[in-house]
Amino acid sequence: MAEKLLGVIGGSGLYSMNELKVIEKISIDTPFGSPSEDLVIGELNGIRMAFLPRHGVGHFIPPSEINFRANIFSMKKIGVEQIISISAVGSMKDKLHPGHFSIPHQFIDRTTRRISTFFTTGMVGHVSLADPVCLATAEVLSLAAHKVNANVHDGGTYICIEGPQFSTRAESNVYRQWDVDVIGMTNATEAKLAREAGICYATLALVTDYDCWKEEEEPVTLEAVLAIMHKNVETAQKILKKLTSEIKNKRSCDCGSAAENAVVTDDKKISAQLKGELSIFFG
Repeated sequence: MAEKLLGVIGGSGLYSMNELKVIEKISIDTPFGSPSEDLVIGELNGIRMAFLPRHGVGHFIPPSEINFRANIFSMKKIGVEQIISISAVGSMKDKLHPGHFSIPHQFIDRTTRRISTFFTTGMVGHVSLADPVCLATAEVLSLAAHKVNANVHDGGTYICIEGPQFSTRAESNVYRQWDVDVIGMTNATEAKLAREAGICYATLALVTDYDCWKEEEEPVTLEAVLAIMHKNVETAQKILKKLTSEIKNKRSCDCGSAAENAVVTDDKKISAQLKGELSIFFG
């Protein structure tokens, strides 16, 4: 395995990293197919970074068809220990205005079409997801956001829907009754896989709209989302650059050993092929 890297998964609007000194692009083969794009390996502020655009450069992969397992596997394979996920989201609360940022600590997963585990037929395992975000990484991310004077909200819940459609008003109002903070289409799946992979994971969510619950506002449209998103991306780049100065101060956590004792299948029942394919996770 390669040297330790900080991983960044770019969401809508963030298809490349400004000021990243690109060293190489790597094509990774995984047991689950190809990731969204080749991984860009570079250096920012003296920190080695691996960057991956979630939807591909040019945004051609819809949320439900992202190869999440290949994306996280490829990050693990090259030595990534922490992932910062950038994601455009809708606000479910008045206080989270379009243009603000959210660093959620919890997820509700309402997706239906995805495989969100590396455990498969032949190897059964279970990891704790009580705290799906690495709180130590989220703390450092928050510090970086505050230092560049971003309007950032710490904590709260991200509800992950299947998409690609935005919510109905009825759905949006139900989610508000659940006291969620933001709504998106990708990050709960990534968080689950990152935990199984033993990678620290935290989300920097770019608030672009009020979904459709706020009736005095226009219902969410792609045009409105894109307009706010492009403004937010510039600030997100600044946060990531500041993060490279702060990440070395991250307190210790247990994410790296989350799957250490997760496998419950009798070792004799696990095929040699499956052991080989998943050895970077489960030894």
